[in-house]
Amino acid sequence: MRLNVYTPLQQAIGSFEGGRITEQKPIGFPHEQEAVKRVGPLFYWAWAHAKEGGSIGLHPHKGFEIMTYVVNGLVAHGDTLGTESTVGVGGAQVMQTGSGVSHREKITGPDAELFQIWFETDLSEAVKRVPTYHEFMAEDFPVTVIGNAKVKTILGEGSPVQLVTNARMWDIVLQPDSEYVHTIPEGYSMATLAIRGNGELCMPAETGGVASFDHKDFAVIESVDRAETIRLASKQSELRVIAIQLPTQVDYPLYQR
Repeated sequence: MRLNVYTPLQQAIGSFEGGRITEQKPIGFPHEQEAVKRVGPLFYWAWAHAKEGGSIGLHPHKGFEIMTYVVNGLVAHGDTLGTESTVGVGGAQVMQTGSGVSHREKITGPDAELFQIWFETDLSEAVKRVPTYHEFMAEDFPVTVIGNAKVKTILGEGSPVQLVTNARMWDIVLQPDSEYVHTIPEGYSMATLAIRGNGELCMPAETGGVASFDHKDFAVIESVDRAETIRLASKQSELRVIAIQLPTQVDYPLYQR
């Protein structure tokens, strides 16, 4: 098992509309100076905040899959497919950009907070597909309570979202002084962002022990030659984590940015 934890200083930052929208980027654009450039087919992850709201004008995308997941506020989406859609807290917007589509976004606060996450499929096949858009509300996603952990499945078993990319995603909330146990299959990696609170990532004793995992930290855990079980533990306050599991390598060429 390999585990690396990256502080906010090792992640990229960005902004739109003169700073009305600000971003912390665990994985940013090619010219930015973040430590992690991709995790398998996950090649962009922005954590955006807009205290009063903001907007991003019409712009094009082609060939990859985009998920917007709303933590707080409202996000309105419009595109050249004719879509006009708004989702709120706990909802998601998914574009499979295929042969090409342009979209615009409007974020409404106060204190809006969201993620935009980009996944890369086989580009040679993706550009042949008709672009699509789907919206999902908070109640569309399954939630499981395991002890003092509440686990919402965004991608994976029970989720209504169907991607081409082999990816699973969870929104995990731990009560104070509690834990959540997860097994990463052999050949997979998990990209994890702490969006509330502080905690620890505990690995099997023979592979490394315990690593601190604090608010805004980004961790990448790679299961190399066997399935590995990790334990996520909170401290004295609630811990909320967004986790995305992906194959470390895929059987198609990834775009070299």
